[in-house]
Amino acid sequence: MIDAGALLGELASRGVADVAGVPCSYLTPLINRVASGPDVGYVRATHEGEAVAVAAGCWLAGATAAVIAQNSGLGNMVNPLTSLNHPGRIPVPLIVTWRGEPGRPDEPQHELMGGIMPALLEVMRIGHAVLPSDPGGLGACLDGGWAAMEREALPYAFVLRDGVVAPEPLRERPPPAPTVPDVVGHGAAGPPPSRTQALEHLLEALPDAAAVVSTTGKTSRELYTIADRPQHFYLVGAMGSASAVGLGVARHTDRPVVVVDGDGAALMRLGTLATVAGHPAAGMVHVLLDNGVHDSTGGQLSLAAQVDLPRVAAACGYAGVHDCADLPGFVDALKAAQAATGPTFVYLRVRPGSPSSLGRPKVHPSEVARRFRDFVTGAVR
Repeated sequence: MIDAGALLGELASRGVADVAGVPCSYLTPLINRVASGPDVGYVRATHEGEAVAVAAGCWLAGATAAVIAQNSGLGNMVNPLTSLNHPGRIPVPLIVTWRGEPGRPDEPQHELMGGIMPALLEVMRIGHAVLPSDPGGLGACLDGGWAAMEREALPYAFVLRDGVVAPEPLRERPPPAPTVPDVVGHGAAGPPPSRTQALEHLLEALPDAAAVVSTTGKTSRELYTIADRPQHFYLVGAMGSASAVGLGVARHTDRPVVVVDGDGAALMRLGTLATVAGHPAAGMVHVLLDNGVHDSTGGQLSLAAQVDLPRVAAACGYAGVHDCADLPGFVDALKAAQAATGPTFVYLRVRPGSPSSLGRPKVHPSEVARRFRDFVTGAVR
């Protein structure tokens, strides 16, 4: 058997600074070790796809995060793995358990995934290897995975069987008592501005040192059209993952990190608001531009009209929450957010629609990822 501390030590020696994921009984010893000690950071995710997005953000900040998950969680991971990590060529180490392994008795819900997991990883072009139960072979197995990530610039999965890691006690400290901030209102009610106007005011209010992560669809397309800069990371896929990516970035940089989100995207991964608030990153500002529709697909209504998103953010435990009614109030909120300790949530209702001549980013996602990483890891002026 492998000792959990030895496995974690091997990961840390290869640069793993964070572990993000969702528990599985096969992973219990490793999770207990990560959750109980100071060896690496532990990001408690609400689902496995969110953990992949956080790890991608860590890579964009020059750090490495390992994702831990039960193999049933591959269903949640398919989207970011194929539409964020693959086009961006963002390598992330995965430790995935093998529930339902053929020939080993398990619960019926694991039978299908256990049988198809190797083929599923192959279809997603993710290299993989089974972690050995012999401690003597652990280093070589991990070296092989790290070499593959260096060569292919893609995620690599280490498959963990039941009973491979020796039991480890849980000494997890209880979290601090949650606080619910007041929602601070800004501005006077009136006709909502366009998203383009909001983005222009946002860029004017941010320092040149700020890194910006923008959500999928027309938000990123408008940001690219207004100003294509190395400090912009356009999330072309993985809808709903912008705030998780931003959290990963913000955990490993002193730069201000601003996430520009949309209502449909935020609602798709609403649990990520709890994750962002539960792992405070002082320099993170989460901006949500709510137009009430899915603009990129023709303007179909989202469910935002029935959700008080600022108060959801407050209930999740953001350090500060601002509800803006106009552009001057939006700018005031952005200034207040940058002067405070985050994460801070800034909400603005905008009207649907985009410029008729709106283009698409012509820079490949892998180039966007690397120039963004170079910017984030460069000196802050």
